[in-house]
Amino acid sequence: MSSFTQISPQQLSRLVGTLDAPTIIDVRIPDDVAIDPRILPGAVHRSHKNVAEWAREYLGQRIAVVCQRGQKLSEGVAAWLRHEGVEAENLAGGFEAWRDAGGILVATGKLPARDTAGRTLWVTRSRPKVDRIACPWLIRRFVDPNAVFLFVTAAEVPDVADRFGATPFDIDDVFWSHRSERCTFDVMIEEFGLANPALDQLATIVRAADTARPDLSPQAPGLLAVSLGLSRMYRDDLEQLGAGMLLYDAFYRWCRDATEETHNWPSVPKKS
Repeated sequence: MSSFTQISPQQLSRLVGTLDAPTIIDVRIPDDVAIDPRILPGAVHRSHKNVAEWAREYLGQRIAVVCQRGQKLSEGVAAWLRHEGVEAENLAGGFEAWRDAGGILVATGKLPARDTAGRTLWVTRSRPKVDRIACPWLIRRFVDPNAVFLFVTAAEVPDVADRFGATPFDIDDVFWSHRSERCTFDVMIEEFGLANPALDQLATIVRAADTARPDLSPQAPGLLAVSLGLSRMYRDDLEQLGAGMLLYDAFYRWCRDATEETHNWPSVPKKS
């Protein structure tokens, strides 16, 4: 049974991918990581050995600490974080309980290198519409909450990627781009191992809107309309991304929790 200092896999699963998700700190030892290098969504690796040095970096954040089995390492690190005034819980049962419960695990083999601040850095074409907003949302909600996105003119994307060590996406002839009928959002879900029913449904909506296939999803025209509207509302691509994050938060929660709900008022049309 979870206590006020623990969070269960089921509780954490309801928070992952949402605005209320805690920062996840993975304190598994290297030998355990080597056996299964996948991470919980958005998790960062930190060592329990020097927690006293980094604990206060997380002041003001809610933290979930993960070790292999939810015992001494995560309990000790969470207790130290609380000592420093950080709101912290450890994951009951640890990585193994999360994995055995079917929780989302991010494949790290294709994860780009992080910069000196621990962030992944991405670059794509300016003036985003659908895929170039959907992909940053996916990365920040499930892969790297602190990811940095650069929007530049299309012709400069390869050189900016080279000069700044950024990973290019949603342009021709790069790894993170369209493949056959699938858009970049589909590719990221597959390569990062993020497939689950809600994200799969969202991917269909994104693909339909991004590739002019409204027959794939009745929600696609609405997503496209709002995306085009946002692109007219914001001249600054980063401001548009900020607004688009909320849009995809809403679509994700609809896919996960509300697809069976309908709006039924008034229940009987008034007679004229």
